[in-house]
Amino acid sequence: MPMMKRFFLSIALLIGLSVTQASLANSQIHTVRGFMPDLQFSLIAAHTDEFTEKEVAGKVVLMFFGYANCPDICPTTMAQLAEVMEKLGDDAEKVRILFVSVDPYRDEAAMLQQYVELFDDRYAVGLTGTPKQIAQLARRYRVAYQVEKPQGDNPNAYEVAHSRGVYFFDANGKARYLASDSEEVEALVEKVQSLL
Repeated sequence: MPMMKRFFLSIALLIGLSVTQASLANSQIHTVRGFMPDLQFSLIAAHTDEFTEKEVAGKVVLMFFGYANCPDICPTTMAQLAEVMEKLGDDAEKVRILFVSVDPYRDEAAMLQQYVELFDDRYAVGLTGTPKQIAQLARRYRVAYQVEKPQGDNPNAYEVAHSRGVYFFDANGKARYLASDSEEVEALVEKVQSLL
């Protein structure tokens, strides 16, 4: 693992350690089978302007909504998901991490892919889209987010608030679980293995 990537992962895990420990008692993985719609979307990836659920057909999908400038939750969760992939060993090839940006104004597709590859450079995909595309997908999976107005003279100086959680879809694109972003890695691995 390259030194910069290892350093970034270590920092992300350290930042999230206190949050994880504080919320571990309340952390759960909820079954959402029958309550959430199947995996369906059309977004933009670094290598194509139309990345859909067909690109991950036959794979278990871990979908997380966030943004590249997120200071804490997103890097911590991506570090957790990267650790899940490591623990899966050869089975990781059957899994994809989809990081969907809720900040389409700043998160350009190529930059977003570079961001996710800091955590997992094999099976993570950064996805963005138009504000309308993002809003439609967020509505589909009941994800709340809000992009604040820019502060001062800098149009890029603004905050983004978003709900947390990792959506699990089986290899047939059926929604199966919704996990807290502070769930233990071992519990996440166990749920992924149950879908393989």
